[in-house]
Parts: sequence; C-alpha cells; structure tokens
Amino acid sequence: MALRCLAHAVLDKKLAVNDPRLSDPNKFEEVESDLTFVGLTGILDPPREEVKGAIADCKQAGIRVVVITGDNPKTAETICRMIGVFEKDEASDGKSFTGKDWLGMSMEQKRAAVRSARLFSRTEPMHKKEIVDLLQEPEEEGGPGETVAMTGDGVNDAPALKAASIGVAMGSGTSVAQGAAKMVLADDNFITIVKAVEEGRAIYSNTKAFIRYLISSNIGEVVCVFLSVLLGLPEVLSPVALLWVNLVTDGLPATALSFNPAEPGIMEKAPRRRNEQLVDSWMLARYLVTGAYVGVATVWGYIWWMCSNPAGPLMTFKQLRNNMACPTDTRFANDFDCQVFNDKRPGTLALSVLVTIEMFNALNAITESKSLVSLGILLHKQ
Repeated sequence: MALRCLAHAVLDKKLAVNDPRLSDPNKFEEVESDLTFVGLTGILDPPREEVKGAIADCKQAGIRVVVITGDNPKTAETICRMIGVFEKDEASDGKSFTGKDWLGMSMEQKRAAVRSARLFSRTEPMHKKEIVDLLQEPEEEGGPGETVAMTGDGVNDAPALKAASIGVAMGSGTSVAQGAAKMVLADDNFITIVKAVEEGRAIYSNTKAFIRYLISSNIGEVVCVFLSVLLGLPEVLSPVALLWVNLVTDGLPATALSFNPAEPGIMEKAPRRRNEQLVDSWMLARYLVTGAYVGVATVWGYIWWMCSNPAGPLMTFKQLRNNMACPTDTRFANDFDCQVFNDKRPGTLALSVLVTIEMFNALNAITESKSLVSLGILLHKQ
C-alpha cells in the first residue's frame, strides 16, 4: 500500500520540565538518544473519489497529467496508480523519476524525460521550476513547446507556479503560493481545473461560431449588392432592408450563438496549438463559399420573380438588365409597364430568401464539424 510511516519511541530517562537541554537546539541529539522503539503508524492520505474521473477526462482531452511531489517514490507511484496516472499493472520505467535521477541527467536527457514522464518524486523547489521551464521550451529550441498549468499550495511550489503558463494555487495554501499563481482554487479540487478547461473550450468554440455566422452572412450581403450592380439589375435590397438584416437578422442569432452550451464531445478533441489562427485559410474559404451561396440565392430570388413567376411581369433577363433605359411613365419594348420596377414584392421576396438562408446558416454555425442531425439540436441542453 506504500503508506507514509511514523515511528514511535519513548525516552527511558526522565527529564525535568525546566531542563535547559529541552530548549537548546544544540542539545536535541543528546536528549533524543537512547530511545526505546514502541511501534509504527502507517498513514494513508487517499485521493478524492472524483480525481480519477478527472484524470481520465484529461487523458481523453489530450491533456497530459504529470505529478511532481516531494514524497517517497513508492508512495507517489501508489497514489498515481490509484488516480489513474499509471495503470494498475503498468511499468513505471522511463516514466517515473526522482530528484536524484534528475540531478544526474544531461540537458538532452532532461528534455527526453519531460516528454515521457508522468511522475517526479523526491523533488526540490528548483527541480519543479526547471521541469516547468523545459516543458514550455519552444520546439525550435528542442523542447516540447507545451502549455503548462502548475498546481501547488506550498512555499516550495511558488517558483514553479510563477514560471508556468498558468499557476493554479489552492485556496487553503500559503499566501506565497497564492501570490505567485495566476488563479486560486477556492474549493481545492482538481476537477475544478478540468471543468475550467471545458468552459474555456466552450467559450472558444462559441467565439468561432459567432465569427463563422457573422462573416459568412455579411459576405452574402456584400455579394448580393455587388452581383446586382455587376448584372445591371434594379435595387435588389433597399438600404432599409440591409439595415434591418444587419441589426436584427444578423445581430440576434449571433448573440444567441455566444451563449450556447458546449457541444457534445468537446473534451474529446486534442488541445489546439497556442499559435493556431482563429480563422485559417480553410475556414476563410468556407466562409466565402457560404457567403457566395447566400448572395447568389438572394439575387436569384429577385430575378425569378421578375422573369419566371406568373404573378410577375415575365420580362426577359435582357430586359431586366436594361431597366435603366426604361422611362418611368411610358411603355418599355411594348411588353410591360415600367412601373413594375416600383413593385416592392420582388425586393420582399429577395429579403425573405436572404433571411431564411441566414437562419439556416445560424443553425449551421452551431457546430464546426458535426451534422445537425447527429447533434440533436432540439435536445441540446446545458
């Protein structure tokens, strides 16, 4: 079980309460000699029940958990097996190191160790800081280039907490540790860190959904305006309609997307790189294609009303493009009244097409990689 052990002994000789040797540090060895051993106490400090599940969630999310402690290696390895850092029968060779091992390593060996290690035991404060620094060493310098969250509660953890990407101190820890950290856990619970990671991923995902919807929708409106000008069409969307779309049709769904709960499986994705772009070339191409579709469909709705709808003027596309040559009070080509260009219905249809597609686009923006059918949007709860 690898318990922490406390030995008990008694002093055979009697000392007076006011014996000066009891208050003199230089005399402690004399006082504490010739003791009689009476027994051992084994102390087990079991981990919280929820920690094992939190460690499993970290592994599934691609987060590596490394334990750095001053405890005896056997005790530390036993605790690590209890919480899932090591499997029950997994060999610890090449994955568990002591402070003494660390001191005997070259820099290249240390770099290799931090890549594979899951446990460092019998460590000192500067060992912890050096391990954290090496984990964060950029890839171009030979390091793993990882983002490190360091947890601790004592004075000996302060240097590593300060050096980490984010230092997480325990609320019950020392003021020195809390001062060196960037975040303090009020409940001293490791699972809170895992939940914070999930919340952070949800916020990042919602930010991308917000941008995904707004950019693609605004590109659609721009395409609609420019395409109607390039084709020589009448005003497809009026300024008031465009203002309404921007304030209401775009604004409210985009705001709703920012409050979405985390999509299922968000903790199954690998961590993103620190230098990963919010909008990369692939996503920009996707936005452009979606926006172009929105714009073309809107213009097509206007053209369909004017040229193909039985309730419309049924003019040819060439006549529609030559609308500027049509006097406002005479006949154009003896086929229809020029007043048809003042009809609000084709513009209303174009606006309806734009709004409808943008509503579907808002649903499409909820998830970046999953189908709405598999997501089960109507059953998606917090």
